[in-house]
Amino acid sequence: MNSTVNLHHIIIVGGGAGGLELATKLGNKLGKKNKARITLVDCELTHVWKPLLHEIAAGTLNSYEDEVSYLALAHKNHFMFRLGRMDRLDRNTKEISLAPTLDKDGVEYIPRRTFKYDTLVFAVGSQTNDFGVKGVKQHCMFLDTRIEADIFHQNLLRKAYTAHAQTKPLREGQLKVAIAGAGATGVELSAELHQAFKQLIKFGIDQLNYEQIKITIIEAADRILPALPVELSEKTQSALEKINIQVLSSHRIIAANNEGFITDKGGLIPSEIKVWAAGIKAPDFLANIDGLETNHNNQLVVKQTLATTYDADIFALGDCAACPMPGTNATVPPRAQAAHQQASMLIKTMQCKLKCKPIPDYRYVDYGSLINLSNYSTVGNMMGNLLGKKAGSVMIEGLLARFVYWSLYKMHQLAIMGIVRVGLITVANFLTQKTKPRMKLH
Repeated sequence: MNSTVNLHHIIIVGGGAGGLELATKLGNKLGKKNKARITLVDCELTHVWKPLLHEIAAGTLNSYEDEVSYLALAHKNHFMFRLGRMDRLDRNTKEISLAPTLDKDGVEYIPRRTFKYDTLVFAVGSQTNDFGVKGVKQHCMFLDTRIEADIFHQNLLRKAYTAHAQTKPLREGQLKVAIAGAGATGVELSAELHQAFKQLIKFGIDQLNYEQIKITIIEAADRILPALPVELSEKTQSALEKINIQVLSSHRIIAANNEGFITDKGGLIPSEIKVWAAGIKAPDFLANIDGLETNHNNQLVVKQTLATTYDADIFALGDCAACPMPGTNATVPPRAQAAHQQASMLIKTMQCKLKCKPIPDYRYVDYGSLINLSNYSTVGNMMGNLLGKKAGSVMIEGLLARFVYWSLYKMHQLAIMGIVRVGLITVANFLTQKTKPRMKLH
């Protein structure tokens, strides 16, 4: 350790897809060769790919089987891992501070610590934005983290087993699900929950039936998936309607209570299982952190290089970065492919910084979008703007779309674990999938 203390220290805050890919690649390219010290900071011990959280929430994916240990990955890929939640920054001394870490009973077991950096990268992702709507924080569940997804799943099972055991008739909204927001998370969650209820009925929860269960998606825009192409939105809504998922577009939620959601159209949408997935923002601690420029969503405003506007030694990537798109007034959309592209570019950036060479600019490339509706359907548009506007209208669905969706996760696994381990995991999953129930039942 003593031989490396004087090396350029790169700290990456946030172990999501982009942050973990960046730490892994930099560890192998720079850390392994003692060209720099790489440290990853995260408040959790394990990583789960965020696009899978809706499957964990529904129980159609076991989070314990798909999680990976930060400490084990750090050891294998020549970077350091520090457990903790960053809450302070001192740009004058070039230090970050991690809040004390508490156990489940609120007892401190890791004290506050500070770490000096030469280059700092924020990759802390995003969290749900409730927009200050009355009752949302008190009555809705969120899917920002693996812990929240696990809690949702346990709550879903309790609701099902309670209905299974009770002798009184079900309350009006007892087994009804309402999802606020028809972006990718809300839409994909609705299909996974439909599959989950189907499995619970199959396994003998005899109080459940398709008449009592109702899943509703509520969207303020005039269509679902408003940020994606119209054709993709229409195909997705058609697929949802085939499995009797209700879609209420042009409905703005004005309040939530224990019984359900209230919209601007008047009346109550009954639901005792409420999920808020209607918008995102960067974590609140970033808002004007030590004078860095942020926008109304707490995102760090960055240049085309991904360096923050007020500090050339601090970078941001992924959902927490507001990166301009040249020729437009828009910023790069908060999507997994953007975080992956930015992480790949920052690997080159860090190498250039160490050699005192000019650093590259980032250009977002839209490779298209995929929406996975459990085992019912997968739809998407391929290539996006890669080959021009006309190519962006190329639609895929069915087995081909499902294979492409599956391959995206495998690409992420390859980036952090390597081909040998991913190959073994894939074979093991294939060989054991028939021995497991379709849904995690505990």
